[in-house]
Amino acid sequence: MKKFYVLFAVLAIVALALSACGPAEAPATEAPAEAAPAAEEAPAVEEAPAATEAPAEEEAPVVATDDDNCADEAVLCVGLVTDVGEIDDKSFNQSAWEGVQQAADEYGAFTKYVETKDAKDYASNIALFAEKDYDIIVTVGFAMGDATIAAAGEYPEIDFIGVDQGQWGGEVANVAGLIFPEDKAGFLAGALAAQLSETGTIAAVLGTDLVPPVVAFKEGYEAGARYINPDINLISTYHPGGMDVAFVDPEWGATTAKQAIDQGADVVFGAGGKTGNGALIEVASSDGVYCIGVDSDQWETVPEAHPCLVSSAMKLITPGVFDLITASVNGEFPAGNYFGATGLAPFHDFDSAIPQEVKDKLNEIDAGLQDGSITTGYGG
Repeated sequence: MKKFYVLFAVLAIVALALSACGPAEAPATEAPAEAAPAAEEAPAVEEAPAATEAPAEEEAPVVATDDDNCADEAVLCVGLVTDVGEIDDKSFNQSAWEGVQQAADEYGAFTKYVETKDAKDYASNIALFAEKDYDIIVTVGFAMGDATIAAAGEYPEIDFIGVDQGQWGGEVANVAGLIFPEDKAGFLAGALAAQLSETGTIAAVLGTDLVPPVVAFKEGYEAGARYINPDINLISTYHPGGMDVAFVDPEWGATTAKQAIDQGADVVFGAGGKTGNGALIEVASSDGVYCIGVDSDQWETVPEAHPCLVSSAMKLITPGVFDLITASVNGEFPAGNYFGATGLAPFHDFDSAIPQEVKDKLNEIDAGLQDGSITTGYGG
């Protein structure tokens, strides 16, 4: 069309020139200035791509308020299903959810969680996300392993991240089991506890022994303590209830911690979700007793425990979940087991109270655990 207007204008000019008698009519040759080419140069049209700013369209998930568009390739949806523990447990589930939230910040993902109230609801809770075409589903807890594998078979286009779900029965292409050497973190916690104890008695208040990571924490804790003091007195107590209550019973945790203190324990390790938190808070009310948290740096999540909380045996769940989400986004999702990191949290306000020789010994032990010259004895 633009070429047609140019030709028309040229012919008009020629016609005028032939019919005119002199140059006085030359101004008529300004007609090309009116010719559509100038108007249709349409930098406005050419600039349209810049005006639409397609990247801005791709950022739409940042402000998504529901999951109705999860099937859209431009929308990233990540769902999380807890075990019977609650999302605000201030350790395990919360750490996994923070990894999902980090993906929301980094990739503009729409994120949502479901809290499981009963183990029989594992499959249906996962399906709430799968049937909405979520891209990634995070299932939290060892007990959800079977339900996760079953869902992965039914929804092969979805990537599943199973926290604390070892993939020992063979790899499934769309399942990554985020697992940790809890025994090593526990070993460091036990070595710290034994060096701080003045009574020679330390304790652990734990979730159920039906969950292997809890057992690993406990066995590592005891081995680390004995590494420092072979004669140390250990009071380790598992919650007697089932999966439905073992991690959400702070009252039992507090009572059990109090009993251990009454028996002379001056360091208490709380490892069991809200049950363990109850132990930490109870210890905080006792003078001269230290406590050690679990899973995350609980200085940040259980401020009520600050009077006693010297450190935490950490599983770096948040970066582990985020790294696996990133791998999925990049098309590099790993099947099988994915090993996350562990370690001790900072000493925070207790830093100046921890002797340098204790810190040096912990660094020495950590190095030995990493290079294999020190073993925990768990699972071996």
